[in-house]
Amino acid sequence: NLRLFHDAVAAVAASMPDYDWEFMFVDDGSRDGSFDVLRDLRAADPRVRALRFPRNFGSHVAIAAGIDYCRGDVAIVMAADLQDPPSLIAEFVDRWRGGYDVVWGARTGRDESALRAYGMSLFYRMVRRFAIPTYPEGGTGSFCLISRPVIDAFRLCQERNRLTFGLVAWSGFRETSVPYHRPRRLIGSSSWTLRRMVKAAIDTFVSFSSLPIRTISALGLLVSALSFVFGAYVFINQIFFGTRVMGWTSVMLAVLMLGGVQLLMIGVLGEYLQRILDEARARPLYIIERTLGVAPASAAPPAQAAAAAHLSSR
Repeated sequence: NLRLFHDAVAAVAASMPDYDWEFMFVDDGSRDGSFDVLRDLRAADPRVRALRFPRNFGSHVAIAAGIDYCRGDVAIVMAADLQDPPSLIAEFVDRWRGGYDVVWGARTGRDESALRAYGMSLFYRMVRRFAIPTYPEGGTGSFCLISRPVIDAFRLCQERNRLTFGLVAWSGFRETSVPYHRPRRLIGSSSWTLRRMVKAAIDTFVSFSSLPIRTISALGLLVSALSFVFGAYVFINQIFFGTRVMGWTSVMLAVLMLGGVQLLMIGVLGEYLQRILDEARARPLYIIERTLGVAPASAAPPAQAAAAAHLSSR
């Protein structure tokens, strides 16, 4: 994919000669020789620059590293699997020149299974409803153009559990979108598994919405109200009618219901506590093992100087 992707974006750059281009790649700890391919690409095209992580830190952290070291007036964030079409870059730039600081690639459809497409559509609707109202209806992932003011604001956000689209939308700059149909991946398979999608959903609602906390508060209030009503029912029957609520079944039902609600609440609170712990540890956001055409650690961007650790530079 890397060679095909480079050829595609290089062709777009050639069609827009009025701009100076750099192609920043981030190798998120791959084991398939991707960095060797990037080294070959840089030998043929000095505009290619690259960072390599010693292990997988996650796609959103990789995006953060690329943004930290980009030097242009704008940055276009896209995956190298060609599912984000490079042909939209020219339209993105036109929108930026029209005064927008954020240009989203908004998906109007996707060449994926009906079940996966429905699941993603449901997720994006929930994001718009409960977390990020300005998020494009069909979703965008992290395919976007951001201007230098957005880049500078984005680099100030150092949380460990991060979502690129959430932080960009949260910054509040003027935004627009360019619709496109997302094609099927041509080479290889996506690492965006069900587990990672669930984690992204949890991160979205915990980081950008008060829905989880308010939900468990409402649930606790509801259970308390039901318990009060049931207690009143038992009391009235005992005092005025001399009847008792008997039986092992009713007792176990109440115990299991209350226990389940409590475990749910503990789980939600645990998500918040885990994120607090991650921030309190203050570990580097990422570690760079090798670089191509990128300044050494002493020249790291100021906003990242305390968050980027370098082992070596080549």
